[in-house]
Amino acid sequence: MPLAPPQPRIWVEVRWVRPDIVRHASVSAERGTVVGHVEAAHLSHVLPDGRMLLADVSFRVGEGSVTALVGPNGAGKTTLMRLIAGDLAPQSGSVSSSGGLGVMRQFIGGLRGVVPPGQQSIGGLRGVVPPGQQSIGGIRDTSTVHELLLSLGPRRLREAGARLDDAELAMMERDDEPTQLRYAAALAEWGDAGGYDAEVHWDACCTAALGVGYEHCRWREVRTLSGGEQKRIALESLLRGKDEVLLLDEPDNYLDVPGKLWLEEQLRATPKTVLLVSHDRELLAATAERIVTVEDGSAWVHGGGFASYPQARRERGERLDELRRRWDEEHQKLRQLVRMYRLKASYNDGMASRLHAAETRLRKFEEAGPPELAPREQNVRMRLRGGRTGKRAVICADLELTGLMRPFDLEVWYGERVAVLGSNGSGKSHFLRLLAGEPVRHDGTARLGARVVPGIFAQTHARPELDGRSPLEILMTEHAMLINEAMSALSRYELQAGARQPFASLSGGQQARLQILLLELAGSTLLLLDEPTDNLDLASAEALQEGLESYSGTVLAVTHDRWFARSFDRFLVFGADGEVYEAPGPVWDEARVDRPR
Repeated sequence: MPLAPPQPRIWVEVRWVRPDIVRHASVSAERGTVVGHVEAAHLSHVLPDGRMLLADVSFRVGEGSVTALVGPNGAGKTTLMRLIAGDLAPQSGSVSSSGGLGVMRQFIGGLRGVVPPGQQSIGGLRGVVPPGQQSIGGIRDTSTVHELLLSLGPRRLREAGARLDDAELAMMERDDEPTQLRYAAALAEWGDAGGYDAEVHWDACCTAALGVGYEHCRWREVRTLSGGEQKRIALESLLRGKDEVLLLDEPDNYLDVPGKLWLEEQLRATPKTVLLVSHDRELLAATAERIVTVEDGSAWVHGGGFASYPQARRERGERLDELRRRWDEEHQKLRQLVRMYRLKASYNDGMASRLHAAETRLRKFEEAGPPELAPREQNVRMRLRGGRTGKRAVICADLELTGLMRPFDLEVWYGERVAVLGSNGSGKSHFLRLLAGEPVRHDGTARLGARVVPGIFAQTHARPELDGRSPLEILMTEHAMLINEAMSALSRYELQAGARQPFASLSGGQQARLQILLLELAGSTLLLLDEPTDNLDLASAEALQEGLESYSGTVLAVTHDRWFARSFDRFLVFGADGEVYEAPGPVWDEARVDRPR
């Protein structure tokens, strides 16, 4: 009997096809025909200090699925994403992909320290970042929206754009015939590379993300945008683009709650293949179809969603423990057998052959090696102390953040926990920076109470004073610690493995933990925390909440973390109409502030 014809838009090559594969193919077909994939095969990576970060990591992501890459801070998730994106060359193993790669790096809108002269910035626009300038997720601190969008395009478009920019600069300096011809050639190359189509695409992205067209914001510096606005404009470009495979490293960081809900909806609807890193449990539960876990140098794949992941991880740990227990028992039996035959062979030559057989069996058993150990659970212990201050810790009178919010009054009392909420770009980070003593344009007064010592956690991890220095060096020089005292403090924050790494080479979560440790050691009595949980894994975020509960000081925290915000006493909301008001509970539905941009 002839086979029935395949269903529309599904190609069936053989008769016996697993129903779950056909069902998944049907979903992919409904989303759109996408064949993009990415595959890592036996990847290994050794850090400069000789530590093995990744060992024999293999997995495949394809068929239009949304796959989450999870694991503790410092496990190697971002390094693995950089290997897949081509920023790093694999030391062993290989990476293959199809359909084009669109990449959002972890710090697309965050400072990652000074890039040494002559070195490539990660995904850099011009290739080389000048000495002393900052790298923002692959672009310079002074880069514009145009350069940010250009950095997300294909290589040919980036190269054509760089040549066009150079030609335009040359035209400003001299208007001779060779320069004009160079400019004309650059314009032709820009058109051939799809530059004019890209500008139409960028206009739609800017309108959706910022509320203004591309021509109105193309020369605006990226650092003047909020972290959430930077993320949103990059996500708009990648999700609307032609690349069939997206690598998104913590795409939800800095997004406000409406932005996170928008991202969840986009990821559920996109026909693209997506590999994303995130610590947001609600985002993972809403979007992830498969989970790839990186921990203790290896990777394993959970074929289900995030709802069943905790139980799967727990059961895997139990299986590994059981396998290791059985291996240890068998190893002990073989060793005892060898000892017994060695003793008997000492007075009975007839036992020599049995001794040799037992020794061979033990050697082969040990050469095969023990099974993988169950991952060690993190134990982050934060000791935020604080200290007694005046009754009024923060006093604001008729305070207006110029161009951001309308005048408001505020008093924060000693010991209070105040969550600062609102949409991206509403001025929340500027408010914290003003209280920290940084230069921020404002009218009115904002002052601190008696004995109030502010300490700020920077949203974008912008700490130029830490560039090129290791955590161990920072603690020994800034806080006069002996090496054993410094290592003990770093081990409480699970930073001992990266104690001698430069600050810029630490993962985002490790940088966040180091910032919190420095606040602890500084004895700050007012903590100004700007999105502190964005880069923290679950264990670290829980440790931070426990540390804040025992902290004897005042806390103001900007957050879009719905779970973290539940632990606060007061809620200061930067509204969409420019008003700053208090609410009895968290408010997550404030829209973008309506003001000229």
